[in-house]
Amino acid sequence: MKKIIITGATGSIGRNLVRELSARGDEVIVFTRNPEKAVKKLSSKIRIVKWDYENIDVPSSPGLPPSQKLWRTSRRTSWMDELNGVDAVVHLASANLSSKRWNEKFKKVAYHSRIASTRNLVEAIRNAEQKPKVFICSSAVGYYGERFDEILDEESLPGNDFLANLCKDWENEAAKVEHYGIRRVSLRTSPALIKGEGALKKMLWPYKLFIGGPLSTGKQWFPWIHIDDIVGIYLHAIDNEKLSGSVNAASPGIVRMKDFAKTLGKVLKRPSIFPVPKFIMKIAAGEVAEYAVMSQRTSVEKILSAGYKFKFENLEEALKDLLIK
Repeated sequence: MKKIIITGATGSIGRNLVRELSARGDEVIVFTRNPEKAVKKLSSKIRIVKWDYENIDVPSSPGLPPSQKLWRTSRRTSWMDELNGVDAVVHLASANLSSKRWNEKFKKVAYHSRIASTRNLVEAIRNAEQKPKVFICSSAVGYYGERFDEILDEESLPGNDFLANLCKDWENEAAKVEHYGIRRVSLRTSPALIKGEGALKKMLWPYKLFIGGPLSTGKQWFPWIHIDDIVGIYLHAIDNEKLSGSVNAASPGIVRMKDFAKTLGKVLKRPSIFPVPKFIMKIAAGEVAEYAVMSQRTSVEKILSAGYKFKFENLEEALKDLLIK
């Protein structure tokens, strides 16, 4: 049995991960800024701890000027004490990038929620007397930006757009935990296919109206992953002591968008002949539409070499599992 802290546990991936960890007998502690919401969404058996990453409670490192101090008060609070002696910290908490149209204010919120929370968690881990064995932090394939047909492994250079820079800075903050002898894994997650949620839910409505089809030109590579496999990779990262660094979390069965749309139409028994031009997507969704149609041909050789066995490598089988069962 392991003792594991999770942030962002009320999100789609977090809820599924908490369920699997509990099912296998691990002790799960949820850090949340909204305990009332967590109580409603999670099992009553899960211990929930109030977590405010903005208010850390030990002095910052000596010699830093006030503008660079990470801590705001001089006392310890309970969430920091919880870090002592746990086996793993899984950090999923962040502002949902698809929750609203992007503007400069929202982009600052999205950036801050990832960078500040990661930085302050790592600093709190540094001050823990008995440190966790592993720190697993979410990231995204958006790290790579628009890359067309280039095969992208974990050593590929980052892109240079807003999302790519966010992911790069996010991973850099997470990597600081390695200075304290702690294994770090940053999972560059592709769009997760989840029944009734997320990207898949948004893709379904045109098909229900018999006007489904690929997004943009359809030529772009579309990395995807079944919810069972992204949860499985998080479990593998917790358990496998040899896995470290940045890791692409996508299915080996990557396809182009036109093939994804065709397969989705086949499973739904609906036509898939009406492409959605990018300019229409931008009118409907704003700047985030640019990232929804970027081509990222991700390699998953690293996670395969680490011994992870995918449940769903075939897109049609994954979609049938989610949409027909």
